[in-house]
Amino acid sequence: MRKIIPILSVFMVFYTGCENTVDIRDQNLSITFDRLMHSSVRTTFQGDDPAAGFNPSEYLVTRHGMIQDFTLSTFLEEPVSDDLGTGKRYKISGIYHEGNVKVEKNIIIRSYGAFPDFFLFNTSYRNIGEQNITIMAWITNHYPVRRKDPVGGDGPDFWSFHGSSSAQRADWILPLVPGFYKENYMGMNNSDYGGGIPVADIWREDFGLGVGLAEIKPRLVSLPVEYGEYSHYASLQVRKDFEEPVHFQAGDTLFSYQTFLTCHRGDVYGTLKKFSALMRAGGLRFVEPEPAAFEPIWCAWGYERNFTVEEIIGTLPKVKELGIKWVVIDDGYQQAIGDWNVNPERFRGGSKDMRNLVDRIHALGLKAKLWYAPLAVDPGSNLLKENPGIILLNKNLTPQYITWWDSYLMSPTSEETQRHTEETIRMFMGDWDFDGLKLDGQHLNAVPPDHSQGHGLAYPEQAPEKLADFFYDLYDLSRNIKPKAVVQQCPCGTCMSFYNMLTTNQTVASDPLSSWQIRSKGKVYKALIEDIAYYGDHVELSDGGNDFASTIGIGAVPGTKFTWPKDNSTASTSYLLTTEKESAYKKWFFLYNSMMLSEGEYLGDLYDIGFDIPEAHVIRKDSALYYAFFADDWKGDVRFRGLAPGVIYQVYDYVNDQDLGTITGDENWMELSFQKYKLLKLSLK
Repeated sequence: MRKIIPILSVFMVFYTGCENTVDIRDQNLSITFDRLMHSSVRTTFQGDDPAAGFNPSEYLVTRHGMIQDFTLSTFLEEPVSDDLGTGKRYKISGIYHEGNVKVEKNIIIRSYGAFPDFFLFNTSYRNIGEQNITIMAWITNHYPVRRKDPVGGDGPDFWSFHGSSSAQRADWILPLVPGFYKENYMGMNNSDYGGGIPVADIWREDFGLGVGLAEIKPRLVSLPVEYGEYSHYASLQVRKDFEEPVHFQAGDTLFSYQTFLTCHRGDVYGTLKKFSALMRAGGLRFVEPEPAAFEPIWCAWGYERNFTVEEIIGTLPKVKELGIKWVVIDDGYQQAIGDWNVNPERFRGGSKDMRNLVDRIHALGLKAKLWYAPLAVDPGSNLLKENPGIILLNKNLTPQYITWWDSYLMSPTSEETQRHTEETIRMFMGDWDFDGLKLDGQHLNAVPPDHSQGHGLAYPEQAPEKLADFFYDLYDLSRNIKPKAVVQQCPCGTCMSFYNMLTTNQTVASDPLSSWQIRSKGKVYKALIEDIAYYGDHVELSDGGNDFASTIGIGAVPGTKFTWPKDNSTASTSYLLTTEKESAYKKWFFLYNSMMLSEGEYLGDLYDIGFDIPEAHVIRKDSALYYAFFADDWKGDVRFRGLAPGVIYQVYDYVNDQDLGTITGDENWMELSFQKYKLLKLSLK
């Protein structure tokens, strides 16, 4: 009883002293609950102006309407010490009562010294009435944010981050325009596309809010972001829509997943960095970085599916001459998707010819990587004929179709899938002697619930929850065979699943649609995994097909799919390395290899990728700072953030080999004029 008295006294101070409200505060973030358990969020970054007034933030959606007004009854505060560190634990309780419907809501909020301005939420509901209730969905962390300028300005009112995946292959970071809505469902949004990063974030020039899922396995939730066409507010939330309505009977308790709220200045970088740190503290682990993953890449995909072995061998001397270290054999070598033995029409000597090709690559001091689409099986393949139970089944017991490959999705938990995958990896890396793998396909990012009875699942949703385990096993096997193997995951066009990121030592821009996607995806990956090798994909996919600056300037690994000395006659597009291209490619790969900015420290909190113009990225390596500025056409002052006061810096344009003079940490600006980009090195004078 002695421990309870001071807790209750805290409750009385907050509850009776602040007009029936309770207040929870951290360094820069506070959340206040009113007498109906509606909440209002405030940060120190925007002064006395709250993000919005009081609104329902944790509530239920029933068949007959919302349960969202809970009369506040209890507020308790106590210290907490667990695997996440030391901090505070708050419990806020209230009761909804309307007729025969009576529901108690309990919100547990935890904050930790190791994770400032980061609140963890666990919300539960108990049916304490006599009437059963049909629950369609629960919502947590639903917060509106008022735009800064009441009448609107010339530029965007908000920028935002969206962690979902769909066939649109949309930008992950984008400005909000009135009338915007995106569901951000973490399950399957199209037959091939699903999963992602379970975080949503919106920010103004002065502050931002982030919410998300804080579970150690993927969950089928949505993180809707909305900016009404005629509204002064944007909003975000975490939402769980039940596939089948939940019959919430008297005496039952319904639990939400663990979620979070955080605040920040600048863009989403801080939210993602804190989210990743918390998940690691909660038990998740990333694989260790591999030095070879930071080496530049040539991919034979420029010759497309009908490549010849002679074309690849003929290109290898030019690959080596340009300073590229990796050679990727892409799609087209196999008999079928799922039947991964070599196509005898292309490799007349069978597996021996593939091994000879790898030997030729190694003889030039290069490394060999092989394209592979795991979990996909062609309907006419021998694999499926011999193992019909290998495929994942939807709710109506039909196969999940992968439209891109005209294939079926294999169950990641099936013993047949796991045995086949192990045999395939042993062939690739043991028999054929490849040094790495390019795991390819948007279907890798997520799988739907599996309703097959033969795949060892306690419930269908275990299939998406266990997907990362499949990739962990694949990674570990590859590294057991080749201890320095590079295992790249390229989930084409998706926002890569955070949980799959744990199982790869090389991420990739994954078929970017623009240079903006290369740069913005890079910022996201570097926030989540500080020392990851991030591959900017083929430079031919960037703006103009030649934007090396967007890869090298942000500390990404460059690559190309050029053809030389001629194209494949059946290829859909020419990627021929002309004399002019060769001169440029040689220069950029030399710059990359001489500086290796991908191994530096990315300082993602210095510039806001949305509101700061020109767009800027900074890398610290050794004692120098490397700045990359991007704009279509810029002439004006640029501020160099992150400089030490009183220190003189030499400014060097390393692309054009030009000395631009000096600046100091106190007068940290310089007038610049450029088109597209300006890459600068600042070193101590």
